[in-house]
Amino acid sequence: MKKYLFTPGPAPVPPEVLLEMSRPIIHHRTPEFSAVLDQARARMRPLYGTKSEVILLSSTGTGAMEAAVINLLRPGEHAIFVNGGKFGERWGKLLAAFGMIGHEVRVEWGRAAHPEQIEEAFKAYPESRAVLVQASETSTCAVHPIAPIGEVTRRHDRMLIVDGITSVGVFEQKMDEWGVDAFVTGSQKALMLPPGLGMVALSARALDVAKSNKTPRFYFDLLKELKAQRDEHTTAWTAAVSLIFGLHKSLEMIHDEGLANVYARHALMAEATRDAAAALGLKLLSPDNPAPGVTGILIPEGLDGGKLVKYLRDNLGVSIQGGQDQMKGKLARIGHMGHLSPFDMLIAIAAFEMGLKQIGAKINLGAGVAAVQARIARSI
Repeated sequence: MKKYLFTPGPAPVPPEVLLEMSRPIIHHRTPEFSAVLDQARARMRPLYGTKSEVILLSSTGTGAMEAAVINLLRPGEHAIFVNGGKFGERWGKLLAAFGMIGHEVRVEWGRAAHPEQIEEAFKAYPESRAVLVQASETSTCAVHPIAPIGEVTRRHDRMLIVDGITSVGVFEQKMDEWGVDAFVTGSQKALMLPPGLGMVALSARALDVAKSNKTPRFYFDLLKELKAQRDEHTTAWTAAVSLIFGLHKSLEMIHDEGLANVYARHALMAEATRDAAAALGLKLLSPDNPAPGVTGILIPEGLDGGKLVKYLRDNLGVSIQGGQDQMKGKLARIGHMGHLSPFDMLIAIAAFEMGLKQIGAKINLGAGVAAVQARIARSI
């Protein structure tokens, strides 16, 4: 059975990248590796919208999130975090794990944080040193307004730490313009790689803060890692050599396509998927601020979304993702990131319709597929 991957991560990996990763392994303390590392780091900057340094870590995106927390905040310091889903919740757990005092801005799942909420949080907790938020909350398929949140943090002269794991490479990011101090992402989404690389971009202010920060850290010491990567053209620890070669290739492909075209492709896939949901009479979890990288479609009441996900995976070879926590069994998340094109959404939606029928949904087979075709036709 041929398998299709439409999860919100991992995302499909191009054959060219897999081929690059299959090259014979080389040592990470060699001029050949240094050249690839330097170029990959430079190619990451435009995706962040920054002139700052980008640091590569052998970890998942959560490792990059942890690195941002322990390099920029100290035990006992206060920070505000937006909790609008599982990954916003993760910011709070990371703060607690390392002895920081987190102040939650709770946002309904599927909704966006309002800058006014951040302003109110600063009034309540003026000692807070930073705001932590997702650019795209993967669990709810919603985006948060980073630009206006950045205006609030700059007004209070506080740091802004952003999880861009399902936004970097999906839609335009403007780290420098938005005033983001630490921007993290991971390899297994729009960067078209297997899991295993985390990336952190740091502002000049963040670097200054990290220099005076005494929070214990070893493997995730970003200053040590930056010194190795920028000054010595290697990594502080053993590098994920094959993944970095793959990143070098995937970024080459992204820049060859052109960032504007990459973002337009992701937007078209998202719009086609949302149109399909509407044509099937289904609602979105995040109708007002939907993410371009993953679409959350609510399962008709009384039906089991878990059975839908299992049927698609086991019988059709099509992997999508269900909901988490209170949305378990109630949500289908269809990813459209990485090595996917708008025509791939025809497969995703055709399978989705068949799965819905299998679990008892009253839908018109083909209505969603026709909506995808219509949306693609309008783009040509």
